[in-house]
Amino acid sequence: MKNQKYTNELIHETSPYLLQHAHNPVNWQPWGEKALTQAKAENKLLLISIGYSACHWCHVMEHESFEDTEVAKIMNDHFICIKVDREERPDVDHIYMTAVQLLTGRGGWPLNCIALSDGRPIWGGTYFQKENWIQALKAVFKFYIENPKETLEYAIKLQDGIEQNSLIPISGENAGIDPLLLPSLLKKWQSYFDTRNGGTKGAPKFMIPNNWQFLLRAGQQLLDEAIHKQVELTLQKMSFGGLYDQVGGGFARYSTDEIWKVPHFEKMLYDNAQLLHLYAEAYQTDPNPLYQQVVSETIEFLKRELLSPENGFYSALDADSEGEEGKFYTWTKPELIQLLGADFELFSEYFNVNSLGFWEHNQYILMRTEDNDSFAKKHQLSIENIEKKVQNWKSLLLKEREKRIRPGLDDKILTSWNAMTINGLISCYKAFGNPEYLELALANANFLKQKLFDANRHLLHSYKNNQAKISGFLDDYAFVIEAFTTIFEATGQKDWLNLAQQLTKITFQEFYDEQKSIFYFTASQQQDLITRTIEVHDNVIPSSNSVMAKNLFRLSYLLDRPDYLETAQKMFSTVSGNMADYPSGYSNWSQLMLDLTGNHFEVAIIGENAISLLNEFQKNYLPHVIFCAGTAENDLPLLKGRHVSGKTLIYICQNNSCQLPVETIKEALLLISN
Repeated sequence: MKNQKYTNELIHETSPYLLQHAHNPVNWQPWGEKALTQAKAENKLLLISIGYSACHWCHVMEHESFEDTEVAKIMNDHFICIKVDREERPDVDHIYMTAVQLLTGRGGWPLNCIALSDGRPIWGGTYFQKENWIQALKAVFKFYIENPKETLEYAIKLQDGIEQNSLIPISGENAGIDPLLLPSLLKKWQSYFDTRNGGTKGAPKFMIPNNWQFLLRAGQQLLDEAIHKQVELTLQKMSFGGLYDQVGGGFARYSTDEIWKVPHFEKMLYDNAQLLHLYAEAYQTDPNPLYQQVVSETIEFLKRELLSPENGFYSALDADSEGEEGKFYTWTKPELIQLLGADFELFSEYFNVNSLGFWEHNQYILMRTEDNDSFAKKHQLSIENIEKKVQNWKSLLLKEREKRIRPGLDDKILTSWNAMTINGLISCYKAFGNPEYLELALANANFLKQKLFDANRHLLHSYKNNQAKISGFLDDYAFVIEAFTTIFEATGQKDWLNLAQQLTKITFQEFYDEQKSIFYFTASQQQDLITRTIEVHDNVIPSSNSVMAKNLFRLSYLLDRPDYLETAQKMFSTVSGNMADYPSGYSNWSQLMLDLTGNHFEVAIIGENAISLLNEFQKNYLPHVIFCAGTAENDLPLLKGRHVSGKTLIYICQNNSCQLPVETIKEALLLISN
């Protein structure tokens, strides 16, 4: 590496995003006691800048401002400058994002906030051009020096606003669920459907997988053909668009337009993990080969580009390469003609190398508008012929693309995102029966077990270079509990359920507010924040509280813990009053509502052939069923005393009582459908 003119404290970090700024002339420090103590000692304001490695506008602001010596001098002279990777410290991001949203009515990254030396914010915004940034820094510093009393009063008011934003009412008795809530929520949701392009109306278009996971289930449960068709349309359009990497598999973060054509090209682990789950479940309701293709190609992408040698999954791929967004993924006509030769004309029709696929600078985004059946008929080809051609085209382009300069890789490994990936892989294993998907999930789960637990068996949040660090947040615990419970339900391997139970106990000890019946995002012993936040809104990633509530629902039956069910019900009651006004912000909570109000079953399978029967059973779409399987005598509540030598029995249970056992999947499915 060439000698660098500047080096700051970030050089000692492992986060790729922080390391990107380690040679800025700004005297950046990581979030921590050292920076906070220095600010207090020198009576300086904190300048807190938050982003992540795959963030395009974060890179732009770095090049325009943070690499500029004039800007750096102003920042260094007047502020203690702190750089935060939002994925590494989501707790810090929650607080200052809330502050900026209160101040400006909007948020995003890069997120820039100025705070008093004790961390209380006084000003903030997102991306600033260089001159605007300089003016803002000077103005805030001048106001602080000339008006210290007013600045303090403003900080107090803003902190009060942040705390009010996290207020949760004290939970009383479980109030029950309004029977009109579900139809009201669905009616409002349907008014936003884009019935031409899939998803919801407008642009940009985010995928929000848990929205469609809920709608898939609601459509099936209520036999609502309109909802089912909208889910089907959305899944097809997302996978046909430029949003989906037609050459290498995997999805970008969102589409900048209404037709899923031009993505923001960064690829995030959490999106692809959740989309595996969604497409696998969709396949269970409708065995569309497109869904199987998407799953297979996305898993290949994860293995090829995000899987570490230790079986952990890296966080993200950048949108940019060679300083240009999307350059790695787009093609020119001359490139394609040279590669494809006589096949170019057919290829260009299949992937729209035409006015539809044209993007900018003579680049084309590959996208589809037809399924293979209709395309094959139009060109008088057999379906086998077109499938073979498409596979050859993809292999050819992928090999050529590997010669290009790759987008940056964020190679930190996050506990919560890996747990989400386990959940996605297990869903794929259940839908398709491919043992490789289970092996990949178990390898990743064992990696978490070996590397992301501390000496006290508490979770850690982030891992890189054989170093695990940062105490786990609620989302780490919630998603790992979900993943380990899912492994148990798919395999009958009881050790995973035991681990989920142990982590649930820790979660109650460290995060739970019994008076409010809700979990804080940070553990009780954490001391470096101005307040503890509570996360309840489902977004691109479901909220940690909704995931935890669903965990408690499942575990209440698997472990015979009625107190867990009561807590899940109270948690739902706490948020249910806001759901009808903002359905998409409560989609994971809405799945819990279906659990609490629908026809729910527990299926216990015990005997020598229990696991093979379990695998056959779980090929079906059964989100309203909790599974518990074992091959021998077992002390789990659903299996205890039910083993009969020489037989494998299936018990269908509901409301703490079980029907007489049956011995075939066909008989069991009839009992569930009645």
